[in-house]
Amino acid sequence: MIKNLNKIIQNTLFIVVLLTIVVYLVFPFYWAVNSSFKTEAQLQMSPTTIVPRNIESNSFDLTFKNYINIFKNDQFVRGMLNSTIVSISTTILSLLSGSFAAFALGKLRFKGKKITLYTILAMTMFPQITVLSGLYAVINTLNIDAIPSMILSYMIFTLPFTTWVMTSFFRELPKELMQSAQVDGATPFQTFYMILLPLTAPALVTTGLLAFIQAWNEYLFALTFTSIDPAARTIPVAIALFSGEVTRQIPYGEIMAAAVVVTIPIVLLVFIFQKKIVAGLTAGAVKG
Repeated sequence: MIKNLNKIIQNTLFIVVLLTIVVYLVFPFYWAVNSSFKTEAQLQMSPTTIVPRNIESNSFDLTFKNYINIFKNDQFVRGMLNSTIVSISTTILSLLSGSFAAFALGKLRFKGKKITLYTILAMTMFPQITVLSGLYAVINTLNIDAIPSMILSYMIFTLPFTTWVMTSFFRELPKELMQSAQVDGATPFQTFYMILLPLTAPALVTTGLLAFIQAWNEYLFALTFTSIDPAARTIPVAIALFSGEVTRQIPYGEIMAAAVVVTIPIVLLVFIFQKKIVAGLTAGAVKG
């Protein structure tokens, strides 16, 4: 009897904790979606409503005006294009450079390998703000355009992470694969891209997606580097600088609609590559 009661209490507590976590994680996104379908008048209703409602009749009433307005906004559309270019370029360059470096660090023997790994790890610990001013001075001195400067600066943080994670995957691959390839006459480069690299596909997808998300959502560097080139603004900066129809009006509905739209590509990528992501996150957890 006591055991059954303890089991019921444990299950109840587990469900309560699980529901609390789900609500905590999902509610902000739901509220953004809910607000994106409201007019400015509905957003100012007090008390606020869980779903869009008509002010007079109190009936369910949603509007797509905010979504229509953001796609009519050239600043938003240009920001989406700029973010796509910057994020994809950063991801591809990080994976290319990181996979080469990870292969060398994980499979080749050379002096200073441990020091190199610890240096790469240390690079991920620096806050962005600590390198921003110096990096901005370098970008100005070299007269690099805003979009290339963002791509290069984002790699300061995505490349060390990509290299560190990929190194662990290359290290776990059996050394017999390289030995067999060498016996068959394959060069180290052929061994890398024809044999070992395809086996690290889960790691490539996982690290690539994380690098893409970081570049897609980055705000501080984008705001700084595009201050003198508004046409190069990425989507986080474009949303932050949304203006209302009148002075000092903050268009919360359009901001929420834009937030929902820019989240969709990330959600789609996760759904498309979810099997690879799970394989990449769990690789090495079980041996044998």
